[in-house]
Amino acid sequence: MFINKYYFKLSKLIKDLAEKSSPRWGVLLIDIFLVLNAFFVSYLIRFNFGFQFDKYQLSPQLVLVGLLALISFLITGSYKGIVRHTGINDAIKVTKSAVILTILLIVIVFLIRKTGYFRSCNIPLSVIGFTFFVSIFLLLASRIVYKVFHQKIVHHIKSKNIIIHGAHSGKAVYDAILASQNAPYQVMVLVDERQQFINKYINGKKVFHPKSVTSEFIEKYQIEEVIISKPEAKSLELLNIANKYLDLGLKVKTVPFINQWIDEEQINISQIKELNIEELLNRNPIKIDNPVIQQDLKGKVVLITGAAGSIGSEIANQVLHFSPKLLLLIDQAESALYDLQQEFISKSYKNFEVIVADVRDTHKMQMYFKTYQPEVIYHAAAYKHVPLMEENPYEAIKVNIFGSKTLMDLAMQYKVEKFVMVSTDKAVNPTNVMGATKRAAEIYATCAQQDTADTKFIITRFGNVLGSNGSVIQLFKKQLKKGGPLTVTHKEITRFFMTIPEACHLVLEAGTMGQGGEIFVFDMGEPVRIFDLAVKMIQLSGYQYPEEIGIKITGLRPGEKLYEEVLGQNEGDLPTHHDKIKIARLNKVDCKKVCGYFKTLKDYKKMTNFEIVKILKKMIPEFVSNNSVYQELDVN
Repeated sequence: MFINKYYFKLSKLIKDLAEKSSPRWGVLLIDIFLVLNAFFVSYLIRFNFGFQFDKYQLSPQLVLVGLLALISFLITGSYKGIVRHTGINDAIKVTKSAVILTILLIVIVFLIRKTGYFRSCNIPLSVIGFTFFVSIFLLLASRIVYKVFHQKIVHHIKSKNIIIHGAHSGKAVYDAILASQNAPYQVMVLVDERQQFINKYINGKKVFHPKSVTSEFIEKYQIEEVIISKPEAKSLELLNIANKYLDLGLKVKTVPFINQWIDEEQINISQIKELNIEELLNRNPIKIDNPVIQQDLKGKVVLITGAAGSIGSEIANQVLHFSPKLLLLIDQAESALYDLQQEFISKSYKNFEVIVADVRDTHKMQMYFKTYQPEVIYHAAAYKHVPLMEENPYEAIKVNIFGSKTLMDLAMQYKVEKFVMVSTDKAVNPTNVMGATKRAAEIYATCAQQDTADTKFIITRFGNVLGSNGSVIQLFKKQLKKGGPLTVTHKEITRFFMTIPEACHLVLEAGTMGQGGEIFVFDMGEPVRIFDLAVKMIQLSGYQYPEEIGIKITGLRPGEKLYEEVLGQNEGDLPTHHDKIKIARLNKVDCKKVCGYFKTLKDYKKMTNFEIVKILKKMIPEFVSNNSVYQELDVN
């Protein structure tokens, strides 16, 4: 242990030195020194390695040669190149420097012999000729030696000792590492579960069984990272493999699917990537490829609210691939909407307009519906943060309920073909104001469907979206950058997850599949324990839990519940043509009562928070507050 400690300190020192480019003036001085040595060696060659020349004249001649060499190098700039990347251009510059030096020396010697001045600098022409060849040799040789040293010695020190897991495709990964001059990896061993590979050698490296990889094994080979080269592995298999290495304190990387390789036997070193947390959530991605979406959206005027948000912007990206006549992007977040506009312009997207507006502004919304006559609407605008809405029911009512109501009313008035609303699993048996307002919007859509045959109102429910603004993944990433700790509200809290593209594919699919009045729910796999997610993110970032970064339990936030659901009380589900998409079998809604509650809520501006929440609880009997000041309303 004592030796290892100082070995790694020395390795780090050499690594730090190697990562710094040699200063140009240092290269210049070394080059001049090499030319002076070439000049001295040339004298020895001229006099058969004897010293039968005037040694007293050598000093001024060396000064002259050094000065002219300086001038030559300044003219060509040969010292400016990065020595460890020496190539043909550097060789040409070195040769040009030697030519200029030789010409200058011949001209000066010619002038000395003509005028008789500075006879001590009268250099034999044969010495000048030898100097030309020897200096080129020394200058190029020094660069090549340094380059080889850097690649073979320093690069080895800078490289991380790694394991490649997966011998079959791992051979291609190993070949790519060997072929790359800058690959930061030193392959120590390969690992594979299949018996035909065990104890065999690939490129001189032995293949071990995964059971051989223990903490002692890691210490013996000084392993720092592992590359999992099993592009065919399913999520669960990848999860099990990665967990083993993460528990051993190793950083884990993966390779892409084989269809993304150069061919089936070649991979580019740049394709080796960090393992994403999405790949460790014990769920298989939902795949949707429905050509009917193209038919439904092509040539249509499509409106997206909340277009600058994570979901809205991805829906917009996907819709543009289906050739709409016009895509209208509405959001009140000016900066985010501007960023989206610039992104689309950079991608040369056509047929879209951005509109800075608020869905709560009935007059403006009416104007846009009248002007553009949208045919399909994706309504993603909403307030979604549970603790904030628990403190601000007024705002939640205004946006999530009455903003949605305004759009639905206009959709019926202007005979919009389809209105697809993005809802949430928090609307199921809500325990907070945010979830209750989303459920109220769902109920209004259900009732609106009974009043029209022209517009199809379709609702989609899904869980947390990985990477969306304000998601727990984003929070953990920020906390990791600050050095932790990661904060989790409860050790047993679980959530469903899906990726942004998945969520948006499902919204589009629901819009195509829906006939009006449905609430689509999705099979999102098993719920994920947030505490386990935090541990995995710490390990994926290369830290040890809890030694280097810990997890702090902060307590449930107002309105937060431990477990999310996708179906409400007494709700079942019906199958669709896609095995991952179900239709919620809804409880019957008394729309007459609902209209009464909405009329009462119209005066929300005059109400207190408790009065607003009390009406919500009457409208949605299953709304029972949790860890909230509104729990007292549930007593009776």
